[in-house]
Amino acid sequence: MMSDLSRRQFLLASASGAALSSAPALSYAADASATPKRGGTLVATWGGLEPQALFVPAGGGNSPFFTSTKFYERLLKLGTDLKFHPVLAESVEPAKDFLSYTVKLRKGVKWHDGQPFTSADLVFTVLQYWKPISVGVPLAGLNAAEATDEHTVVLRFTQTISEFAFKSILAGVGGLVIPKHIYEKGDIATNAANNSPVGTGPYKYKEWVRGSHVELVRNDAYWAPGQPYLDRLIIRWWRDPASRSAAFEAGELHLAVFNPFPPPEIERLVKTGKFVAETGGYQNATWQTYLHFNTKNEVTSKVEVRRALLQAINRKFIADTVYFKYAEPGIGPVRPSNELFFNADIPTYPFDPEKAKKLLDEAGYPVKNGSRFTVKVLAPAWFEENVKTGNYIKQALTDIGVKVDLITPDRATSLKLLFTDYDFDIGLTNNGTPLELVPEVTMLYTTDGIIKGAAFRNNSRYSNPKLDEVVTHLAREVNYEKRKALAHEFARIANTDVPLLPLVVNRSTTVASKKVHNHSNAANYTGESWGDLWIDS
Repeated sequence: MMSDLSRRQFLLASASGAALSSAPALSYAADASATPKRGGTLVATWGGLEPQALFVPAGGGNSPFFTSTKFYERLLKLGTDLKFHPVLAESVEPAKDFLSYTVKLRKGVKWHDGQPFTSADLVFTVLQYWKPISVGVPLAGLNAAEATDEHTVVLRFTQTISEFAFKSILAGVGGLVIPKHIYEKGDIATNAANNSPVGTGPYKYKEWVRGSHVELVRNDAYWAPGQPYLDRLIIRWWRDPASRSAAFEAGELHLAVFNPFPPPEIERLVKTGKFVAETGGYQNATWQTYLHFNTKNEVTSKVEVRRALLQAINRKFIADTVYFKYAEPGIGPVRPSNELFFNADIPTYPFDPEKAKKLLDEAGYPVKNGSRFTVKVLAPAWFEENVKTGNYIKQALTDIGVKVDLITPDRATSLKLLFTDYDFDIGLTNNGTPLELVPEVTMLYTTDGIIKGAAFRNNSRYSNPKLDEVVTHLAREVNYEKRKALAHEFARIANTDVPLLPLVVNRSTTVASKKVHNHSNAANYTGESWGDLWIDS
């Protein structure tokens, strides 16, 4: 009989072929087998705006994740082959009972200030950063992190944790390893190093010119022989896609990840013969645009109202029109391309405005004096697609008698209103969703994900003890078939109560100059360190 791990590996291999069928095919990156060249400066960007800090310990979205991962590293990474590969860990081995894991660290690694990287850094990271701040539920059963020597750490749990879930944490968004000697004094969230990181990665911080760019320089003491190949990596931000496109054509920009331009512009650039578009590198970070309901506000606290409003929104129209068919309608918390855990047999809310009107009438909200009620819709302007989607939602809800106050704030204001002030009835956000559901997907729904001020967590403030219990068991279960059943139950409850719902599942694309080599070679390329990236200069 196939073992739990073997079954997972087989399913992951199957998942790698899943793609959005509605989007046109793009050309792919050049052959990565060429001999790397050393030197040069590469300018990169992403499809969003400048981060609030270069490293945001509690998350903060894709913008700080993009920057921080060029300084800080993780123990493992998930490759495009959807297998885990060593980074700061040489090996991670579970005990037979899955109640402990032994981590063997890479030797000879130094922090950017010259201090050695040791097991003390990992113990500090696990206990002071991962468990209380960045990971949450999956590490709830962690009761000890013991350094048995300078390069070995044993993590002990009071309850089992599956190997795939645990390694996904180590390779995930919340799994960055931070230096004890920098962060042990004061509050990790407000440490000055968050804006001038001291990591183990291939690039060292030089300067951040706010409103423009951050400059990184080669770490000559990097642990990977010969890397990094670049002299300098500059991450620069342009406020709008047209500026990014113009920068590409002027040779001022070389690499852009996570949908830097609308699809027609990507296709135009590729046709010039100077650029390539790559849809690989996102298997573990499929981008989704979510609609969140504030479950603490009077009207949107009612599940009947939430279900009705969803049926007034044509998600296929958003996918086809706003995203030029480079997206598909969202279904539920588990994306359809996730062959590990997706199940279509959950409640859905197909577009049906007449049914939406009837449901609102039945919920006690008939049209009076021209409207049923008023909702505040917040569409963050960090992506222009959000603004367009917000305008569509305003029209769709107006059509069923709901008055809409639409606001489209900048990034800083949007984050504050969405995740600190909770000043919205309906809000849009954008999240990358990995294959493993715990914690990055589940924390959008679980009670422990309600953390005031922590971006991209449970800002609906939805709390259901039954769902929390399912997620707790999902984190502990080591048998794949049982985990899959728990994932299906999680999705069923989530889509029954619908505190939030993905509107669309995006097809993510990287655009690069043909001079750039070795990109798009990990399952979440945006969050890799890029030490093996090189450029013909």
